[in-house]
Amino acid sequence: MPEDTWLTARLIPTSGINGAEEQERRATSALLAVMTAVREFGRALTQPLGAPAGPVQTFIEVPFKHGDKQCFPDGLIRVTRGQRQWTALVEVKTGSNQLQSEQLERYLDVARDEGFDALITVSNEIPPIAGQHPTSVDRRKLKKVTLHHLPWSEILTAAVMQKEYRGVADPDQAWVLGELIRYLEHPRSGAMEFNDMGPAWVPVREAVGAGTLRPTDSVVTEIAGRFDALVRYAGLKLGRRLGTEVTPALTRRELADPASRTQMLVTQLASTGLMTAGLKIPGAIGSLYITADLRAAKIFCHVDVDAPRAGRPATRVNWLIRQLKDAPDNVRVEAFTMHGRGPGSVELLRVVRSDPTTLISDPTKELRSFRIAQVSAAGSKRGTGRGAFIDSLLTAVDDFYEQVIQNLKPWMPAPPRLRSSDEPQPVEPVAPSLVSTAISSQDGPQPDLTSPKASDDAQQQATTTEKPLPKGRLVTG
Repeated sequence: MPEDTWLTARLIPTSGINGAEEQERRATSALLAVMTAVREFGRALTQPLGAPAGPVQTFIEVPFKHGDKQCFPDGLIRVTRGQRQWTALVEVKTGSNQLQSEQLERYLDVARDEGFDALITVSNEIPPIAGQHPTSVDRRKLKKVTLHHLPWSEILTAAVMQKEYRGVADPDQAWVLGELIRYLEHPRSGAMEFNDMGPAWVPVREAVGAGTLRPTDSVVTEIAGRFDALVRYAGLKLGRRLGTEVTPALTRRELADPASRTQMLVTQLASTGLMTAGLKIPGAIGSLYITADLRAAKIFCHVDVDAPRAGRPATRVNWLIRQLKDAPDNVRVEAFTMHGRGPGSVELLRVVRSDPTTLISDPTKELRSFRIAQVSAAGSKRGTGRGAFIDSLLTAVDDFYEQVIQNLKPWMPAPPRLRSSDEPQPVEPVAPSLVSTAISSQDGPQPDLTSPKASDDAQQQATTTEKPLPKGRLVTG
């Protein structure tokens, strides 16, 4: 048998997984063991949750008494630094299994009774906003114990960023972390990607096309939440490729009140058939905004760019075109003028390349900003694969960033130059309105040049070598 058919031995094998219970137990043990073995990875996951920077200890299936029954949380994490000790219970779900409110509330009671600090849940559920929890629990049980949620996609992103970009000091530990990444990326691990828009996707899409969707329909809220979750997943996936943290672009109000964000999406979807979200990419010229049009079956990606603050309008347009030399011809460019209202001048990039003046509606007005947008077809299927909405949105985000955003740089004014001593200094002309030849009271009495005697005196004074001082002026020294 040829060697290319041999399977490489893995530290965490995917073979032998029989059922959801075995899948969940193996994923839990692999994750917690690598958190202990790879110090940098353990800190990357625990420190944002409030744990101190210390050694990480992990355990699986620790038994606890809860009333008359015994319960077994999937895991326990303990971090110790000096006299401080931080402990958290862990509950893990794999595949399509969802977290249960009753089970989480029972573990919250156990954590409170034991004096633990937190309960951490891990599943494939992705909350629309980071910090939210996908499962509702009794808020009174969170007075002494905090509840955190880590999607598997976020854990995979943290592992990739730590190994590939931030680095692991020990080569053996780096290899161990790489084995965890290989395991989580395997389809049989149960750490799935975002692969379903939910059972309400098709009814909502059909209702939008028919114009019968109402904001009070319960399915609208579900689709709005899944759209935000998909955008967050797109940011995690893009962040793994870039080696940086890509987060949803949210306003302060939306961060403080996530329900207002969901309500805005519900109203927008019911009235216009659109859903809009954004991604904040560190170092990029602007946020990447995504608009899904369910009526037209289109996905719009755009970024707003400030125009240069110097130069003629044509010069500012050319500055943008030079940076979009590798962008597709079907990219749309829109120019906005200073103090202008409403839409600006818009044209496709292939037209602007041949004639930049097509974006200049009024040469006397300064260009304030540009909007670069790209349109792509949106899939209709709820799952993944060809013709699916999820894959079409992920592809649109990756392509727009690669072809447009990563090539754009903000305008910077040229630095002032030092002048040499022998360089001629330009003389600024004086405005005629500032020139004054009127006689002042400081000029003294003026002779009457209309009389013959005054004319002779003026000629004699002009021939003398020294001019007499004006009368009444005090001379000192």
